[in-house]
Amino acid sequence: MNVYLDYSATTPVKPEVLDAMMPYLKDFYGNPSSLHSYGRENKKAMDTARDQVAKTFNAKPEEIFFTGGGSESDNWAIKGAAAALKTKGRHIITSSIEHHAVLHTCQHLEKEGFEVTYLPVDDQGIISIEDLKDSLRPDTILISIMYANNEIGTIQPVEEIAAIAKENKILFHTDAVQVYGHFQIDTQTLPVDMISVSAHKLYGPKGVGALYLRKGTKIHNLIHGGGQERKKRAGTENIAGIVGFGKAAEMAHENLDAHVKHLTELRDHLMQGILENIPNTRLNGHREKRLPNNVNVSFEFIEGESMLLSLDMVGIAASSGSACTSGSLDPSHVLLSLGLSHEMAHGSLRLTLGDQNTKEEIDYVLEQLPPIVQRLRDMSPLYETMKEGAR
Repeated sequence: MNVYLDYSATTPVKPEVLDAMMPYLKDFYGNPSSLHSYGRENKKAMDTARDQVAKTFNAKPEEIFFTGGGSESDNWAIKGAAAALKTKGRHIITSSIEHHAVLHTCQHLEKEGFEVTYLPVDDQGIISIEDLKDSLRPDTILISIMYANNEIGTIQPVEEIAAIAKENKILFHTDAVQVYGHFQIDTQTLPVDMISVSAHKLYGPKGVGALYLRKGTKIHNLIHGGGQERKKRAGTENIAGIVGFGKAAEMAHENLDAHVKHLTELRDHLMQGILENIPNTRLNGHREKRLPNNVNVSFEFIEGESMLLSLDMVGIAASSGSACTSGSLDPSHVLLSLGLSHEMAHGSLRLTLGDQNTKEEIDYVLEQLPPIVQRLRDMSPLYETMKEGAR
């Protein structure tokens, strides 16, 4: 049996999405900036996709700007806000467990003379609202806190953060790449100024994303050139990708309740099975305040790469953390921020579910995982020392 449990890294393109894209890969190849019929046809398709994405946010179409993905959206929001507001202040607040698209962008801005406060998190991965309030300064211009973490699935108190930002007249950006398609994000009730999302996390194509930019929010451009995206983001648009994004967003919005129910049931079954059947195991992230598809656990006396290779040999695709850092030998900055030791962080496993997973697949994982963990532990001198100490 082959089981894919790495949906937080990327999702397969749904057939309906691919069907929507195909005409714009084969027949409708005009540049949407052109005035002739070929261009007008693609401009119309892009407008439709923008409407589809806007409806998922309960936003206006003119507040949606298409990008090349979530990382670009994060970069644009943070660098664009910093450039636009640098005469007002140079202080930014973020968290210690952000995606590297946010962390590395903030570190880049520090080299440009900005000051960044990296808020710590508790052992469940949640920031303290009091810490946030204490970090506010007269020169604070931006708060960027992710909606939910891509590794451990913990959901942040975004509503409270947004309210604090609004009360203090500070721009608030949230990286919602992992949340989009799992939760309803209503910009009419959530006072957030900028939201980053990506198509390939909700069964759309790779290489396309969006930045929600609330009307009236002023940020500088990240990419300069032509006048595309209402002169905000230069470059000929990826029409097929944008059409696919619109279709994927529409489908996710329409099927949200059933999708979340299915994933939550599988997640809880997987989580319970691991914690009950494999001793010396820690659940990473908040047990309830977490994404419906995320299970992240650390096994004592285990090296994560060996576990992933062993799982792959029996047809199970998983990860030890973010796909963006899979080549790194360093332990996850997210898990270290929770207070885990380097050894425990190295023994982590992220299992993320999707629409195509079944209970039979989860049962197969629960059948295969315990003996793999035990075999690897039997090879560990630390495990042997622990057993001798328990005798």
